[in-house]
Amino acid sequence: MSPAVNGWEAGYILDRSPVYRRNKFNYRHLNAAELVDMQWKLGMAVSSDTCRSLNSPYVSLLLKIAEPSGQISQKALEMTIPQFQNFHKQFKEMAAIMETV
Repeated sequence: MSPAVNGWEAGYILDRSPVYRRNKFNYRHLNAAELVDMQWKLGMAVSSDTCRSLNSPYVSLLLKIAEPSGQISQKALEMTIPQFQNFHKQFKEMAAIMETV
């Protein structure tokens, strides 16, 4: 059985890409938010109150999202470089699968 993530079961489309769905899911009726805009920046944390020399690069993302209700919200997140590289890899895999559909 697939692992559950936030109440969703992990499934597979085209036997290659993990997606989240509930049992028999009709994708056309998905009432999901829509990505409206994405801004990013690369930063460098050089120090903090607990560490004088961090020298740690990071990527900041600001996502503007249109909720199904029509309300626009913003979500901010930061990732380390390895986290961003994994994020990028997953998006490349999704893009490759979308080209086959």
